[in-house]
Amino acid sequence: MPQTPCRSSTGECAEFVTTLPDYLAPGLDIVLVGINPGAYSVRAGHYYARPGNRFWKAANRAGLFGEPLRPENDARVLEFGIGLTDVVKRPTPTAKDLRAADYRRWAPVLRDKIRRFRPRIVCFQGIGGYRNYLRHGEGLSASPPPRPGRQALALESSVVFLVPSPSGLNTRYSSEDLVRCYRRLRALRDELSSV
Repeated sequence: MPQTPCRSSTGECAEFVTTLPDYLAPGLDIVLVGINPGAYSVRAGHYYARPGNRFWKAANRAGLFGEPLRPENDARVLEFGIGLTDVVKRPTPTAKDLRAADYRRWAPVLRDKIRRFRPRIVCFQGIGGYRNYLRHGEGLSASPPPRPGRQALALESSVVFLVPSPSGLNTRYSSEDLVRCYRRLRALRDELSSV
């Protein structure tokens, strides 16, 4: 399992955490930002590996990648101009197991990654993760609660897009809702690429 150093411009933390690697590079079209890695996915060594997670099926149905991908080939997202990371890199059984201290520690780390890599679009996958990033990474309040889709706020030069968490535990949004959100994300990428 890879170990990721917790480093930020604030210098708050220096321990290493066993987690999933970031798939990031300069100039990506989209960076998909999960809330945090699930313990199951970390054991498997791949993003969104739990069978009940709807990410890969929904993103594939939406045509987000050039071909269908599965958790086992998650590193290939880079071939399609897409990256993967998380708001918090500490794995937990569910996102509900995160504490405010986790967001305070890790949100500045994500902010530094966005500044360094400058993707065209930062897509947060989970409304709660996005709200906590705003609070602890940007010092902003998300009021009223954000809705899926393009957000008014930009991060550095990156457009911000929000999709619901694809976790199977998120029953508020159906698989069809997720597919529609990823199609809108794909359309936004295509629109910005043609400018």
